[in-house]
Amino acid sequence: MGRRADEEYDYLFKVVLIGDSGVGKSNLLSRFTRNEFCLESKSTIGVEFATRTLQVEGRTVKAQIWDTAGQERYRAITSAYYRGALGALLVYDVTKPTSFENVSRWLKELRDHADSNIVIMLIGNKIDLKHLRAVASEDAQSFAEKEGLSFIETSALEAMNVEKAFQMILAEIYRIISKKSLSSSDEPGAGTTGGIKDGTTINVSAETSITKKQCCST
Repeated sequence: MGRRADEEYDYLFKVVLIGDSGVGKSNLLSRFTRNEFCLESKSTIGVEFATRTLQVEGRTVKAQIWDTAGQERYRAITSAYYRGALGALLVYDVTKPTSFENVSRWLKELRDHADSNIVIMLIGNKIDLKHLRAVASEDAQSFAEKEGLSFIETSALEAMNVEKAFQMILAEIYRIISKKSLSSSDEPGAGTTGGIKDGTTINVSAETSITKKQCCST
């Protein structure tokens, strides 16, 4: 048990969470990796990440989900933050129109700093606050179609579509990576991210580990 079991996976996919401060990025992360939600969550300072190992198309994938502060003053970390990221979850809050308006700015940042083939998913979070909704699904959907993004609405509070959102983006990354490894079998591996690891596959249902302090118990 311990470290060794944790190392057995076929792929490691780095996925970054971006979007304005307060849209629920940290709660999407804790819901997916630990099945926890914190009402009194503090603003994220700097960067943190959590991992979860799960099955995608019969392969064991270790998802490494990175979360950053939405504040401008952490701009300095951008290039390091995006390095090696195969997917990005661009999050806005359905009750805050400005967080949706800023999506195009985040998209520009992604396109400036991230790999051009990065898989991007637009997420409208906090749909549990039905009476406060200020961004229509249709508007977000048409924006996503225009920009070539996938789109889903979630509630980290009610654990609604969170699992589905992560599964969808990981499956999409897997499809691209597996196509790529077929076409470029003679090239050296694509670094640590997305490279296929040697060794046998063991099924880890959802082993999770996290590198930040425990926030609240379930």
